[in-house]
Amino acid sequence: MGLHRSPVARAWRNWRRPADRTLPRRPLDTEDTSRRFLRGGGLLVCDARRGLLRIDPRHGTVRVLADEVDGAPLRFCSNVTTAADGTVYFTVSSRRYGLDEWLGDFLEHTGTGQLLRLRPDGTPEVLLEGLQFANGVALAPDESFLVVAESGARRLSRYRLTGPRAGTADTLAGDLPGYPDNISRGPEGEFWVALARPPAAGVELLHGMPRGVRRAAWEVSKRLRLSLPPHPTARVLAVRPDGRTARDLRAVRSPYRMVTSVCRTEHLLAMGSIAERGIAVCALPGADGTASAH
Repeated sequence: MGLHRSPVARAWRNWRRPADRTLPRRPLDTEDTSRRFLRGGGLLVCDARRGLLRIDPRHGTVRVLADEVDGAPLRFCSNVTTAADGTVYFTVSSRRYGLDEWLGDFLEHTGTGQLLRLRPDGTPEVLLEGLQFANGVALAPDESFLVVAESGARRLSRYRLTGPRAGTADTLAGDLPGYPDNISRGPEGEFWVALARPPAAGVELLHGMPRGVRRAAWEVSKRLRLSLPPHPTARVLAVRPDGRTARDLRAVRSPYRMVTSVCRTEHLLAMGSIAERGIAVCALPGADGTASAH
């Protein structure tokens, strides 16, 4: 689930249930587009099962913007962001497994994640393929590149949008100390990255094994109903546009587990989790001039 700064977030007191009964049941990310290309504003929502949606909060209507690409259904639509010109960028975590079997993709290490683009009034197109569980996505402050979280590879990948290397990708930050989930951009141009949990030794070992072994591990896990339980650590990173880590904030034995989204305001951090029933808000360590906490 994504968490973005938005005028909509300040209007919870006026919340009402939309009239459209086709609301997304598996939303993983939202993006406010009230200042972007969608006429009349609205929310862009990545629904893991239905694809990229637009919700109009005023009228309670839901419209499907994209549910397939190149004739194939969007099986696991994940995260979305929009550029100033209205171009929409979004990720698909897996082309093989859906949300209910996300662990299958994680264990099998399929590398079937995608980064897609949807131009205003256009059709979706694939920009990048072969991503390891593509997750969060965010634009650079000058919109010269995109950052995509590859949860299965523990890295942030950079896709260049402008300049002589436009259309190419490389690693912005690798060997992260956890599995990156959602990304948001902070007020100083930094990328805030939620780390869902520290690396799991068994998963890391499995990723280095042959594909047949990885697939067999998932089949056994599914049969025995094994899972990857939330870890009692809350951790977020702030990464500069050049890939260097600006902040590494961590709470050990945290009652709030599996941080899957993070958003910074001037002096606060707001965090979301698919394992918890609410959001967590805390003062940003060092915001008052003191040293950053870890």
